[in-house]
Amino acid sequence: MAGKVFESAVSAVADIGDGARIAVGGFGLCGIPDALIEAIVATGASNLEVFSNNCGVDDHGLGILLSNGRISRVTASYVGENKEFARQYLAGELEVELTPQGTLAERMRAGGTGIPAFFTPAGVGSPIADGGMPWRYNADGSVAIESPPKETRVFGSKRYVMEEAINADYALVHAEIGDTEGNLVFDKTAMNFNPLAAMAGKITIAQVEKLVEPGEIDPGAVHLPGVFVQRIVHTGPQEKRIEKRTISAGGQA
Repeated sequence: MAGKVFESAVSAVADIGDGARIAVGGFGLCGIPDALIEAIVATGASNLEVFSNNCGVDDHGLGILLSNGRISRVTASYVGENKEFARQYLAGELEVELTPQGTLAERMRAGGTGIPAFFTPAGVGSPIADGGMPWRYNADGSVAIESPPKETRVFGSKRYVMEEAINADYALVHAEIGDTEGNLVFDKTAMNFNPLAAMAGKITIAQVEKLVEPGEIDPGAVHLPGVFVQRIVHTGPQEKRIEKRTISAGGQA
Protein backbone atom coordinates (compact mmCIF):
# COMPACT_ATOMS: atom_id res chain seq x y z
CA MET A 1 0.00 0.00 0.00
CA ALA A 2 1.23 3.50 -0.88
CA GLY A 3 -1.02 6.23 0.51
CA LYS A 4 -4.55 5.45 -0.69
CA VAL A 5 -3.43 2.93 -3.30
CA PHE A 6 -3.70 -0.77 -2.41
CA GLU A 7 -1.88 -3.47 -4.35
CA SER A 8 -4.90 -5.76 -4.68
CA ALA A 9 -8.66 -5.85 -4.27
CA VAL A 10 -8.30 -8.49 -1.54
CA SER A 11 -5.99 -6.28 0.55
CA ALA A 12 -8.32 -3.30 0.09
CA VAL A 13 -11.33 -5.16 1.53
CA ALA A 14 -9.45 -7.31 4.06
CA ASP A 15 -10.91 -5.53 7.11
CA ILE A 16 -14.55 -5.82 6.00
CA GLY A 17 -15.87 -8.19 8.62
CA ASP A 18 -19.06 -10.01 9.49
CA GLY A 19 -22.09 -7.76 9.86
CA ALA A 20 -20.63 -4.83 7.90
CA ARG A 21 -23.00 -2.34 6.25
CA ILE A 22 -21.91 -1.78 2.63
CA ALA A 23 -23.14 0.70 0.01
CA VAL A 24 -22.45 -0.59 -3.50
CA GLY A 25 -22.46 1.37 -6.77
CA GLY A 26 -23.77 0.15 -10.09
CA PHE A 27 -27.02 -0.26 -11.97
CA GLY A 28 -27.76 -3.75 -13.19
CA LEU A 29 -24.31 -4.89 -14.34
CA CYS A 30 -23.26 -1.39 -15.46
CA GLY A 31 -20.49 0.19 -13.40
CA ILE A 32 -20.48 -2.44 -10.66
CA PRO A 33 -17.34 -2.90 -8.51
CA ASP A 34 -17.04 -6.55 -9.55
CA ALA A 35 -13.42 -7.07 -8.50
CA LEU A 36 -14.10 -5.74 -5.00
CA ILE A 37 -17.20 -7.92 -4.65
CA GLU A 38 -15.25 -11.02 -5.70
CA ALA A 39 -12.55 -10.08 -3.18
CA ILE A 40 -15.11 -10.03 -0.36
CA VAL A 41 -16.18 -13.53 -1.37
CA ALA A 42 -12.55 -14.58 -0.89
CA THR A 43 -12.31 -12.99 2.57
CA GLY A 44 -15.28 -14.95 3.93
CA ALA A 45 -17.13 -11.97 5.43
CA SER A 46 -20.80 -12.81 6.05
CA ASN A 47 -24.04 -11.47 7.52
CA LEU A 48 -23.57 -8.37 5.38
CA GLU A 49 -26.14 -5.58 5.03
CA VAL A 50 -26.09 -4.15 1.50
CA PHE A 51 -27.45 -0.90 0.09
CA SER A 52 -27.58 -1.01 -3.70
CA ASN A 53 -29.95 -0.32 -6.57
CA ASN A 54 -30.18 -4.06 -7.21
CA CYS A 55 -28.40 -7.30 -6.30
CA GLY A 56 -26.66 -8.28 -9.52
CA VAL A 57 -27.57 -11.47 -11.37
CA ASP A 58 -27.22 -15.04 -10.21
CA ASP A 59 -23.60 -15.47 -11.31
CA HIS A 60 -22.18 -11.96 -11.28
CA GLY A 61 -21.86 -8.88 -9.08
CA LEU A 62 -23.62 -8.97 -5.73
CA GLY A 63 -25.35 -12.15 -6.89
CA ILE A 64 -22.11 -14.01 -6.08
CA LEU A 65 -22.19 -12.89 -2.45
CA LEU A 66 -25.88 -13.71 -2.32
CA SER A 67 -25.47 -17.23 -3.70
CA ASN A 68 -22.73 -17.84 -1.13
CA GLY A 69 -25.11 -16.89 1.69
CA ARG A 70 -23.06 -13.87 2.74
CA ILE A 71 -25.84 -11.25 2.62
CA SER A 72 -28.47 -11.06 5.38
CA ARG A 73 -30.25 -7.82 4.45
CA VAL A 74 -30.65 -5.74 1.29
CA THR A 75 -32.03 -2.25 0.77
CA ALA A 76 -32.70 -1.88 -2.96
CA SER A 77 -35.10 -0.49 -5.53
CA TYR A 78 -35.09 -3.32 -8.10
CA VAL A 79 -34.41 -7.03 -7.71
CA GLY A 80 -36.12 -8.66 -10.68
CA GLU A 81 -33.10 -10.23 -12.45
CA ASN A 82 -31.97 -12.58 -9.70
CA LYS A 83 -33.79 -15.90 -9.14
CA GLU A 84 -31.71 -16.78 -6.09
CA PHE A 85 -32.63 -13.43 -4.56
CA ALA A 86 -36.31 -14.25 -4.94
CA ARG A 87 -35.83 -17.74 -3.52
CA GLN A 88 -33.96 -16.53 -0.42
CA TYR A 89 -36.46 -13.74 0.20
CA LEU A 90 -39.53 -15.96 -0.08
CA ALA A 91 -37.87 -18.70 2.00
CA GLY A 92 -37.18 -16.31 4.88
CA GLU A 93 -33.40 -16.41 4.43
CA LEU A 94 -33.02 -12.76 3.39
CA GLU A 95 -34.44 -9.50 4.72
CA VAL A 96 -35.37 -7.03 1.98
CA GLU A 97 -36.31 -3.35 2.20
CA LEU A 98 -37.63 -2.08 -1.13
CA THR A 99 -37.52 1.66 -1.64
CA PRO A 100 -38.22 3.99 -4.59
CA GLN A 101 -35.14 4.45 -6.74
CA GLY A 102 -34.94 8.21 -6.34
CA THR A 103 -35.43 7.87 -2.59
CA LEU A 104 -32.58 5.37 -2.39
CA ALA A 105 -30.31 7.76 -4.30
CA GLU A 106 -31.20 10.66 -2.02
CA ARG A 107 -30.79 8.56 1.13
CA MET A 108 -27.22 7.78 0.05
CA ARG A 109 -26.48 11.40 -0.82
CA ALA A 110 -27.95 12.57 2.48
CA GLY A 111 -25.68 10.18 4.37
CA GLY A 112 -22.66 11.70 2.68
CA THR A 113 -23.65 15.30 3.34
CA GLY A 114 -24.57 14.97 7.01
CA ILE A 115 -28.35 15.25 6.52
CA PRO A 116 -29.99 12.74 8.91
CA ALA A 117 -33.38 12.64 7.15
CA PHE A 118 -35.50 14.40 4.54
CA PHE A 119 -39.10 14.59 3.34
CA THR A 120 -40.23 13.37 -0.09
CA PRO A 121 -43.62 12.86 -1.78
CA ALA A 122 -42.53 9.48 -3.19
CA GLY A 123 -44.40 6.68 -1.44
CA VAL A 124 -47.05 8.77 0.30
CA GLY A 125 -50.33 6.87 0.46
CA SER A 126 -48.63 3.52 -0.16
CA PRO A 127 -47.07 0.84 2.08
CA ILE A 128 -43.77 2.71 1.67
CA ALA A 129 -45.14 5.34 4.06
CA ASP A 130 -47.98 3.46 5.78
CA GLY A 131 -45.95 0.36 6.66
CA GLY A 132 -46.85 -3.28 6.28
CA MET A 133 -44.39 -4.25 3.53
CA PRO A 134 -42.92 -7.71 4.21
CA TRP A 135 -39.24 -7.27 5.02
CA ARG A 136 -38.71 -10.90 5.99
CA TYR A 137 -40.84 -14.03 5.67
CA ASN A 138 -40.95 -17.11 7.86
CA ALA A 139 -40.14 -20.43 6.21
CA ASP A 140 -43.87 -21.23 6.10
CA GLY A 141 -44.60 -18.10 4.05
CA SER A 142 -46.03 -15.98 6.84
CA VAL A 143 -44.57 -12.52 7.45
CA ALA A 144 -41.89 -12.42 10.14
CA ILE A 145 -40.98 -8.72 9.93
CA GLU A 146 -42.92 -5.96 8.22
CA SER A 147 -41.97 -2.36 7.59
CA PRO A 148 -43.06 0.16 10.22
CA PRO A 149 -45.11 3.24 9.36
CA LYS A 150 -43.06 6.36 8.69
CA GLU A 151 -43.60 9.92 9.82
CA THR A 152 -45.51 12.08 7.35
CA ARG A 153 -45.97 15.82 7.37
CA VAL A 154 -47.85 18.40 5.32
CA PHE A 155 -45.90 21.23 3.71
CA GLY A 156 -48.12 23.74 1.99
CA SER A 157 -51.01 21.56 0.89
CA LYS A 158 -49.03 18.41 0.07
CA ARG A 159 -48.13 15.44 2.27
CA TYR A 160 -44.58 14.12 2.43
CA VAL A 161 -42.95 11.09 4.05
CA MET A 162 -39.74 11.24 6.07
CA GLU A 163 -36.88 9.04 4.89
CA GLU A 164 -33.69 8.49 6.87
CA ALA A 165 -30.19 8.83 5.43
CA ILE A 166 -28.02 5.80 4.68
CA ASN A 167 -24.69 5.68 6.48
CA ALA A 168 -22.62 2.62 5.59
CA ASP A 169 -19.43 1.28 7.14
CA TYR A 170 -17.94 0.80 3.68
CA ALA A 171 -18.72 1.75 0.08
CA LEU A 172 -17.59 -0.11 -3.02
CA VAL A 173 -17.49 1.76 -6.34
CA HIS A 174 -16.16 1.43 -9.87
CA ALA A 175 -14.64 4.29 -11.90
CA GLU A 176 -13.05 4.54 -15.33
CA ILE A 177 -10.20 6.81 -14.17
CA GLY A 178 -8.84 7.63 -10.75
CA ASP A 179 -5.73 9.37 -9.50
CA THR A 180 -3.70 8.32 -6.48
CA GLU A 181 -5.49 10.92 -4.34
CA GLY A 182 -8.87 9.33 -5.03
CA ASN A 183 -10.33 11.80 -7.52
CA LEU A 184 -12.61 9.79 -9.82
CA VAL A 185 -14.02 10.03 -13.34
CA PHE A 186 -16.90 7.75 -14.35
CA ASP A 187 -17.74 6.59 -17.87
CA LYS A 188 -21.11 7.89 -19.06
CA THR A 189 -24.02 5.87 -17.59
CA ALA A 190 -21.59 3.77 -15.56
CA MET A 191 -21.62 6.72 -13.16
CA ASN A 192 -25.17 5.83 -11.98
CA PHE A 193 -25.19 5.17 -8.20
CA ASN A 194 -21.41 5.18 -7.80
CA PRO A 195 -20.87 8.78 -6.57
CA LEU A 196 -23.83 8.49 -4.19
CA ALA A 197 -22.68 5.16 -2.76
CA ALA A 198 -19.19 6.60 -2.33
CA MET A 199 -20.58 9.50 -0.32
CA ALA A 200 -22.53 7.17 1.98
CA GLY A 201 -19.55 5.09 3.10
CA LYS A 202 -17.31 5.89 6.06
CA ILE A 203 -14.54 4.06 4.19
CA THR A 204 -14.93 4.16 0.41
CA ILE A 205 -12.99 1.75 -1.77
CA ALA A 206 -12.75 2.48 -5.50
CA GLN A 207 -11.66 0.08 -8.22
CA VAL A 208 -10.40 2.00 -11.23
CA GLU A 209 -9.70 0.91 -14.80
CA LYS A 210 -6.94 3.50 -15.25
CA LEU A 211 -4.80 4.88 -12.43
CA VAL A 212 -3.01 8.21 -12.97
CA GLU A 213 -0.95 10.67 -10.96
CA PRO A 214 -2.41 13.80 -9.30
CA GLY A 215 -2.83 16.60 -11.81
CA GLU A 216 -3.38 14.32 -14.79
CA ILE A 217 -7.15 14.68 -14.47
CA ASP A 218 -8.52 18.10 -15.42
CA PRO A 219 -10.11 19.43 -12.20
CA GLY A 220 -13.21 20.32 -14.20
CA ALA A 221 -13.56 16.68 -15.29
CA VAL A 222 -13.59 15.23 -11.77
CA HIS A 223 -16.95 13.64 -10.98
CA LEU A 224 -16.14 12.71 -7.37
CA PRO A 225 -13.44 14.46 -5.35
CA GLY A 226 -10.88 12.40 -3.50
CA VAL A 227 -12.10 13.54 -0.09
CA PHE A 228 -14.82 10.88 -0.40
CA VAL A 229 -12.39 8.06 -1.30
CA GLN A 230 -10.08 6.37 1.20
CA ARG A 231 -8.77 3.39 -0.81
CA ILE A 232 -8.01 2.81 -4.50
CA VAL A 233 -7.26 -0.36 -6.43
CA HIS A 234 -6.10 -0.44 -10.05
CA THR A 235 -8.00 -3.36 -11.60
CA GLY A 236 -7.67 -2.56 -15.30
CA PRO A 237 -10.53 -2.68 -17.82
CA GLN A 238 -13.81 -4.08 -16.52
CA GLU A 239 -15.57 -6.98 -18.18
CA LYS A 240 -18.54 -5.51 -20.03
CA ARG A 241 -21.25 -8.11 -19.55
CA ILE A 242 -24.70 -7.90 -21.13
CA GLU A 243 -27.40 -8.34 -18.53
CA LYS A 244 -30.10 -9.43 -20.96
CA ARG A 245 -29.55 -10.21 -24.64
CA THR A 246 -32.45 -10.20 -27.12
CA ILE A 247 -31.95 -11.91 -30.48
CA SER A 248 -34.19 -11.35 -33.50
CA ALA A 249 -35.70 -14.24 -35.46
CA GLY A 250 -33.00 -13.77 -38.09
CA GLY A 251 -30.26 -14.25 -35.56
CA GLN A 252 -29.09 -10.62 -35.47
CA ALA A 253 -28.73 -9.03 -32.03
